[in-house]
Amino acid sequence: MSYYQYHVFFCTNQRDAGEQCCEQCNATEIRGYAKARIKELGLSGQGKVRINTAGCLDRCEQGPVLVVYPEGTWYSYLDREDIDEIINEHLINGRVVERLKI
Repeated sequence: MSYYQYHVFFCTNQRDAGEQCCEQCNATEIRGYAKARIKELGLSGQGKVRINTAGCLDRCEQGPVLVVYPEGTWYSYLDREDIDEIINEHLINGRVVERLKI
């Protein structure tokens, strides 16, 4: 068994010269929201959920992006409501959010 049930990586990369990147879409702030929400729900820690920052995940044109392991499910999101849906559906109920999947 994995150490975490789900390991979520948020791309928070900042590119130079105005190139498309996840950080242009407030990725760091949204990752912070997700991490706080997981803690509030009592879902953090061993055997549960871990929220992490990642460097460039090389899907900038589809950003902002995150990936959920162990499945390797990729999502794009716009706001906190999308993150809440990913938490509620995927991380709590084990159902992929098809409308946000990339």
